Amino acid sequence: MNHLKIILYTSILAAIAVAISVVEGFLPPLFAAAPGAKLGLANLVTVVCLFTLPTKNTIQMLATRLLVTTLLLGTASTFMYSFAGSLLSFIAMLAIKQLGSRRVSVVGISTVGGFFHNVGQLVVASLIAKSWAIMLYLPALAILGVLAGIFNGIAGNFLLTRVKQLQKMNLMYHNKWIE
Repeated sequence: MNHLKIILYTSILAAIAVAISVVEGFLPPLFAAAPGAKLGLANLVTVVCLFTLPTKNTIQMLATRLLVTTLLLGTASTFMYSFAGSLLSFIAMLAIKQLGSRRVSVVGISTVGGFFHNVGQLVVASLIAKSWAIMLYLPALAILGVLAGIFNGIAGNFLLTRVKQLQKMNLMYHNKWIE
C-alpha cells in the first residue's frame, strides 16, 4: 500500500472505531456486576490495525479514536481511563503478537488486550483514589476482559479474513487495469 492509501485506510478505521464507541456508549450496561463494563467493540478495530497497518499508523488510529470519542462523549476523567486502558492493551497486544502466529492466535492477542485494558483503567483509578485497594476489583474485571477479548478476537479473525479478501480483489483489479 502506498502512503496515501495507508493514511486513508487509517482514517477510515479511526472513523469506524469512533462510530462503534459512540453507539456502544449509548447501550445499557451489559454486566450488572461490573458497572461501566463494556465489550469494548472499538478494540476490534485495534486488532484489525495490528495485523493490517504499520505500528505508527495503529497508534495514530488509537489516538484519533480516543480524542474524537472524548470530544463527543467524554470528560477528562473518561479520557484518562480510556487512554491508560488502550495504551496498556495496545502495548501488551503488540508484545504478544511478536511471538508469531504459530504461538498465539488473533483470539489470544485480543484476549491479552482485553485483560490489560482493565489493568490500565484500574491503575488510573487507584492513582486517583490514592488507594491500591481498587485493584481488588481486578479478578471480576479480568474475567469480563478475557471474555470480551475472546469475543473481539473471534470477530477480529472474521474481519481480517474479509480484509485479506478485499486486498486480493483490489490487487487483482489493479493488475487487470495495468494489463
